Amino acid sequence: MRILHTSDWHVGRTFHGRDLLVEQESVLGGLADLVVDEKVDVVVVSGDLYDRAVPSADAVGLCARVLMRLRAAGARIVITPGNHDSAARIGVFGEFAAFGGLHLRTRIAELDQPVLLDDEHGPVALYGIPFLEPEPARHALQVETRGHAGVLTEAMRRVRADLSARRTRSVVLAHAFVTGGAPSESERTIAVGGVQDVSSSVFDGIDYVALGHLHGPQRLADNLRYSGSPLAYSFSEARQRKSVWLVDLDAGGLAGVERRELPVPRPLAALTGTLGELLTAPEHADLEGHYLSVVLTDAVRPMDSLRQLQKRFPHAVHVEWRPEQGRSHAMTYAERVRGRTDEEVACCFVSDSRGAEPNDRERKLLREAFAEVAREKLT
Repeated sequence: MRILHTSDWHVGRTFHGRDLLVEQESVLGGLADLVVDEKVDVVVVSGDLYDRAVPSADAVGLCARVLMRLRAAGARIVITPGNHDSAARIGVFGEFAAFGGLHLRTRIAELDQPVLLDDEHGPVALYGIPFLEPEPARHALQVETRGHAGVLTEAMRRVRADLSARRTRSVVLAHAFVTGGAPSESERTIAVGGVQDVSSSVFDGIDYVALGHLHGPQRLADNLRYSGSPLAYSFSEARQRKSVWLVDLDAGGLAGVERRELPVPRPLAALTGTLGELLTAPEHADLEGHYLSVVLTDAVRPMDSLRQLQKRFPHAVHVEWRPEQGRSHAMTYAERVRGRTDEEVACCFVSDSRGAEPNDRERKLLREAFAEVAREKLT
């Protein structure tokens, strides 16, 4: 049996305010071609199918189209929810979907009831462990120990108890932070009142563990891996090579794992320099189609810097102002604001406070506020 291990689709996510649905459909829809080319039998999604518990209609439509393409390509699909998902919403109509080859494993009470799929060597038991919110899961599983380790340990005890009676090959889908994994900036913390990570030994005895939650592809052991997210969702992921794992099971269990890199719809990059330099330097021409995070080193913070940068770099989405060491500190506040209007000073304050420049609506509100103050002074 050949399994395609994916996770953390985060359908519906935006990138610094930019819609990513087109890029997501391009990459995720392309998985169907991989299913055909690599003769994949099963596609697994180990949590965070969506980016939010109540996804938009556009996100749901995109996800439905991608899943239909995967099914039409010949793969059966197993999905379990992550910490961004609503397990109840994903699992609705799950019994009916299973007849069409889409298996939604969303219920804590059923985590030890596997999806059984056959190949020429017999059955393979695929167990889907939905993301276990520690406190609700602790009560549902009747666990005394608090934290992720306690509930996952009990979940895996139940899985092993079922597996021991079946004596077949096994795959576990789990959405968790396993010790030794490297996080990125785009993951939402799953620590609630305690330590969030669990030991890899929790999953001992399983032929392959398809992990989700961390967005960088990584191998913790031959049989224990994160596929990572299919797209970069933060600039901390700019150097990651997004990919999926092709997992082969033979009669004896895990036979091998291969990596397949995914296409990059729009690369990420970072630039540092003064605004004037960045707008004119010819060596940056190859970055004009990238998503950009920019650090400006001007001694005085430029006004409308993001808008000016976007004239050359239309996909610049993040700007920080870090003046060169010593130059800004030598200036008094009065010197830094000299010659600027009240609106310009207020906009700089907003930018410094939250790390993003005011939008057109906010600028309009600031102008109206200053105009109101001016009218009151005249009365």
